[in-house]
Amino acid sequence: MARPLRIEYPGAFYHVTSRGNERRDIYKSQNDREKFLSYLESAVVRYGAVIHGYCLMSNHYHLLLETPAGNLSRIMRHINGAYTTYFNVKRKRSGHLFQGRYKAILVEADEYAAELSRYIHLNPVRATMVARPDEHPWSSYRCYIGQSRAPEWLKTDFILDYFGEDNATTHKRYRAFVEDLLAREYESPLQGVVASTVLGSPEFVAEVTECDHGEHRDERNVPALKQLTQRPSLDDIVAKVATAGLNDEKLFRNLSIYCCQKYSGAKLKEIGERFGISDAAISQASRRLAMKADKDGELRGLVERLEAELGCVRS
Repeated sequence: MARPLRIEYPGAFYHVTSRGNERRDIYKSQNDREKFLSYLESAVVRYGAVIHGYCLMSNHYHLLLETPAGNLSRIMRHINGAYTTYFNVKRKRSGHLFQGRYKAILVEADEYAAELSRYIHLNPVRATMVARPDEHPWSSYRCYIGQSRAPEWLKTDFILDYFGEDNATTHKRYRAFVEDLLAREYESPLQGVVASTVLGSPEFVAEVTECDHGEHRDERNVPALKQLTQRPSLDDIVAKVATAGLNDEKLFRNLSIYCCQKYSGAKLKEIGERFGISDAAISQASRRLAMKADKDGELRGLVERLEAELGCVRS
């Protein structure tokens, strides 16, 4: 399997996760969580990291992280390394605390920052740890809705600026934006990640790919890099689905929609315009097709064959 790309450049924006080894808890107490937050603060002070959001779960965490100096690796070595040392010394243990390397998704911030912040802040609700996101004390959500004062190391204005200029109104609108999804099924924005590496428009992916062609590029990243460049068009995908010879017109349409959403890199609006339906209808049709494929081995095999022929890899 191709190793995930580590694309680093000044001003890059990432969704970062790291999970406990063997999915074990990485926090055992309130002091542990407070200590971890102190390492986020020191990453800001020492390495210039910009923390836009966070959520500490039991066996993993989520960060929205920006790197003005293009030094993601150093930042993450500090956060995970320092916390592992603290955790091991405190409990007189040795060895790995985290499972492998952290996972970092390069994000087109203007397109996805707000959506990812909502996804992160709803994580405790999805895990049934709490009923509402503001009930979880170990995330940045309370700071975003004005219930708590944001620490100096947490930057909330980049995302909140999308919701207005007046603080009271902004906090209220952001809360409505997040809690609108409570008790509703919704698709993770990370479903659109390309090659387990990049979340953004086709133009953003192309720009990132071009920038990664420098003479110092790590050749071990070449297989993953190829995945970024192999994005079939909507028409190419529909034409490929047509070769399956399906007699069921509804199935053909829904399979085309599913493949377009998963593998083209196009925005929902663009796909919706192609099929003459709304953004929400695209997500709904794609989700239903995926559920059907899970139960129907023949359909699942067809999806996998199309995926292979399109040269795509699931993120």
